[in-house]
Amino acid sequence: MNFRAKSTFRLWAGGMIVGLMLAGCHRDGEAAKGGAKGTGNQPIEVAIQSASLQPWTDTLQALGTVKAHESVTVTAKVSETVDKVHFESGQWVNRGAPLVTLTGQQQQAALAAADAAAKEADTLYQRQSQLAAQQLIAKSMLDQQKATRDAAIAQVQQIRANLSDRVIRAPFPGLLGLRQVSPGTLVTPGTAIATLDDVSRVYVDFPVPETELANVAAGQAISGTTQAYPGRDFPGTVQTSAGRLDTGSRAMTVRGDFANPDHALKPGMLVNVEVTRGTHDAIVVPELAVMQVGSQTFVWRVTPAGKAQKVEVEVGGRIPGKTMIRAGLNAGDRIVVDGVGKVKADATLKAAAPVAAGAEKK
Repeated sequence: MNFRAKSTFRLWAGGMIVGLMLAGCHRDGEAAKGGAKGTGNQPIEVAIQSASLQPWTDTLQALGTVKAHESVTVTAKVSETVDKVHFESGQWVNRGAPLVTLTGQQQQAALAAADAAAKEADTLYQRQSQLAAQQLIAKSMLDQQKATRDAAIAQVQQIRANLSDRVIRAPFPGLLGLRQVSPGTLVTPGTAIATLDDVSRVYVDFPVPETELANVAAGQAISGTTQAYPGRDFPGTVQTSAGRLDTGSRAMTVRGDFANPDHALKPGMLVNVEVTRGTHDAIVVPELAVMQVGSQTFVWRVTPAGKAQKVEVEVGGRIPGKTMIRAGLNAGDRIVVDGVGKVKADATLKAAAPVAAGAEKK
């Protein structure tokens, strides 16, 4: 074989090898495509349930603050030294109960003098009345004595009023706070002696957004819960609302009225308030069926062909385990309620077999 023949043979052999390699790659690519296509057609097993109309109670939730039915800081009206303290911190007192007595020896002495002067003026008036009846003195003298007597009586009443200010009493029944004074303490007008709160009933003030004001009215039933008493509900009613909205939050303060016979609710406590707004039929689905991605809220609806269809919905309310759908679904629509994380648009879906009662999930 000459040199030219050998070169031709080598070119022919090389071409055959390249052709065989390309054919093999083509077959491998087709096989890979076929395998991937087969995997995509495999149905996804999920739990499917039909959306249904169920009774739904609309509620409005807000965070409120407890306020006493009546509340005041007990103070003195005059400057004087404390003589006696008649209460202990945390004591329940009735209306008019004496709390603190201030010293008043000077006023007692002034009262005795004024009382004696008033009695003397009244005696002179009685005598002059008899003389005037006999026309032995002028009527003007009787009138002057009457004015003197009345002024003396008024002076007695004024001193007695000053003495009453030295006995500080409870203006209403309530629970006293911490005692701030002791015998011998010099108090002045405005000095705090103790706080007094009537907590037999309490108010809870909570904000309501402007968009919900039409759904809140006096007399509506409300309930409250606190972290201090987990598991306990405090029933109450809406009493009234403020006359204007807060320009910053665009919310109005609403006041709820709660009975508090055991004094469990304390002024200043935070209360989770739930306002009941009535019961109606609504589309209710399991909470796990509703997906939230960014600002988009949707569910996976199963088409008659068994395909997955993403449907945006508007949520109207939530309770543990359930979500009320305001718009986007109709009663009877079949939706994915479990396994939503593995569903893609247009995927073929297969309903999972229900788990028998008492069977363990593998």
